[in-house]
Order: sequence, then C-alpha cells, then structure tokens
Amino acid sequence: MDSLKLKQSRRQRKLSHNQNFDGDNNNKINNRIYQLVYTMNDYRDIITIEPAKRSGQPCIRGMRITVYDVFEYLASGMTVAEVLHDFPELTETDIRACFAYAVDKGKSQVEISYVSQSN
Repeated sequence: MDSLKLKQSRRQRKLSHNQNFDGDNNNKINNRIYQLVYTMNDYRDIITIEPAKRSGQPCIRGMRITVYDVFEYLASGMTVAEVLHDFPELTETDIRACFAYAVDKGKSQVEISYVSQSN
C-alpha cells in the first residue's frame, strides 16, 4: 500500500472513530470552540496588561480578572454560562477574547533549545 492510500486509510479510521464517540456532541463542542476563538477579530482592546495589576498578567478590560483565571474556571468544569453568571461584569466577548489571546500567544511562542557539545 503506497503512502497516500495509507494516510487516507488512517484518516478514514480516525474519522469513523470520532463519529462513533458521541459525534453529535463533539460537533457541537467543536462548533462552539470555533465560535469562541475564530470569530474574535481583535482582543487587544479587551485584554490588557498593566505591570501594577496582578503582577502584569493579562487581565480582562483592566479588571483584576486574568485570562488564566477564566481558563482555570473552564478547566475545572465550569461552563461559559456559569462563569458569566458568577462574574456578571464579564461578557461572552470577554471570554472569546481570552481564547483569541491564548491562540495568538501560542502562535508567537517559539521554543529554542541550546545543546552544548562537550569534547
């Protein structure tokens, strides 16, 4: 089997596996993530970094709520709706801005490792 057919075969198996694993729910989640991340054009007006506030961590609209705080709440199992309910000063656009900031930050980080050669 040539490499192109092998790649196509693997892709088909992966697609069928994903469809068997609660495909409808995965599609809803993926669509929601797409809406949260890729519909946010510019987060720079929302995410602010002030050295005197929260040790220079990225905050939402100058408040003391950081991007990392939002992600910690979401990672702990809270939904976006629950975060918005607990923090009425936040908006869904603020949450989108957190995701957009994280995506942009991830793109800009480049890891460079230096390996010394000893003789």
